[in-house]
Amino acid sequence: MALNGFLDFFQKGKTFRPKKRFTAGTIRYSLHKQAQASLQSGINLRQVVRLPEGENMNDWLAVHVVDFFNRINLIYGTVSEYCNETTCPTMSGGSRYEYLWADGDMYKKPTALPAQKYIELLMDWIETQINNEAVFPVSTDVPFPKTFVSLCRKILTRLFRVFVHVYIHHFDRIVTIGAEAHVNACYKHFYYFVQEFELISSKELEPLHEMTSRICKDKE
Repeated sequence: MALNGFLDFFQKGKTFRPKKRFTAGTIRYSLHKQAQASLQSGINLRQVVRLPEGENMNDWLAVHVVDFFNRINLIYGTVSEYCNETTCPTMSGGSRYEYLWADGDMYKKPTALPAQKYIELLMDWIETQINNEAVFPVSTDVPFPKTFVSLCRKILTRLFRVFVHVYIHHFDRIVTIGAEAHVNACYKHFYYFVQEFELISSKELEPLHEMTSRICKDKE
């Protein structure tokens, strides 16, 4: 599914929060454009996620974290009006999985929250991280912090939980608006990326294991 089609479908002339963009002329902007071009070419998604020869892994990781943040925001935005304290009193993925929120600031201890509140706090937290130039450097003169990869693991793990909630609790809405193919394409891209670089534990991936084995069949 071409990335342009994905964005056209979900944005419909609006975004659900300010989009993080890359500055033209930077290495990350070039990598972002390269990744988008590969997606639009329709080639194997397992191959699309591989680190281009000679490129820096942290730059590649930064580009994808920002891209997935933007796209998963758009996906959740299409179901958010159906996700409230009544319909989704907990941030869950069926009866077996519940996610607690902690950020070391307002929520120092893991806290049960309605899904909508959890996702709102999550997106605010991620946006704060990627807009912090000491954490996500814009200039190549500024080195990535030593904790960069571990932070990205945490961001991607938490974004995966949004997929879990949307697929298990709101997929009927996704189907109703004709977005199934778009969401599945985004999920496959996300899944192949985190698998390629071992960024999310197998335990965290369990809730969508059955669906993943059904739709993620691109060959090596």
